[in-house]
Amino acid sequence: MTKPLTMSQVQPKITLQWRAYFEMTKPKVVALMLLTVLVGMCLAVPGIVPLKPLVAGMAGIAMMAGAAAAFNHLIDRKIDGLMARTYNRPLPKGKISTTKAATFAVSLGTLGFVVLYTLVNPLTAWLTFASLIGYALVYTAYLKRATSQNIVIGGLAGAMPPLLGWTAITNELHGYALLLVIIIFTWTPPHFWALAIHRRKEYAKVDIPMLPVTHGVEFTKTCILLYTILLAIACLLPVLVGMCGPIYLVGSTLLSCGFIYKAWQLKFHDYPELSMQVFKFSIYHLMVLFIVLLVDHYFWVNA
Repeated sequence: MTKPLTMSQVQPKITLQWRAYFEMTKPKVVALMLLTVLVGMCLAVPGIVPLKPLVAGMAGIAMMAGAAAAFNHLIDRKIDGLMARTYNRPLPKGKISTTKAATFAVSLGTLGFVVLYTLVNPLTAWLTFASLIGYALVYTAYLKRATSQNIVIGGLAGAMPPLLGWTAITNELHGYALLLVIIIFTWTPPHFWALAIHRRKEYAKVDIPMLPVTHGVEFTKTCILLYTILLAIACLLPVLVGMCGPIYLVGSTLLSCGFIYKAWQLKFHDYPELSMQVFKFSIYHLMVLFIVLLVDHYFWVNA
């Protein structure tokens, strides 16, 4: 006869289960995304951001972003189990069943949509839903496996967060918010292609047509360099339209020069692990860029 589990045995099991669900939401990715949401909210108003749409907007967008990530885990569970970067994820390891994962993703996404629709505004709810569909279904289920331009086309869904933050506060679309979308949209390909170079053999193994697999590493390095130059131009747009001041101009220029330099190294003076360094630098680039946007907004534009 099987002995019943004691409380000391049950507690760790419950903790591990919740950690697995939490991991499915890709918390680090969502945290960076929420930073851009917050900046979009702050840039939408000259003064203090209203508390209700700030809290409800951040919560609802976080839940729907977590749901999109969970759908990504669910759809990619088979190829995740074959790649060194992802084989430890909850679904390939059997920590969560596909049924429970699907239920979790649908429930979290639904709750997030309800929060945004009822406590923020319908526009933000529907835009966030469109982003979820774009990432979870259009990119993960189709584009990722269909074309080497997957990350370019699918990157629009991941570029939406600052626009969502803006609409959460103003309930309207604005050209300034779209400039922030353009920046992230341009940032996404060199960010992800650097990782794809490092993991090209794994992507080839599971027949995912990432650019280094279909067009070679050298071509991908060239594309990364060209995109970092394009990104530098995109980062200047907020200054050209009067949205930002000299604090942002100096900060974004330094960050752009750093990114271009790393891409130049990757193209002409490559060495082991440099592609991962470029990938990691791109994360800090985006994070610091949006912090500088925030500083400029409060200490120059509205000073």
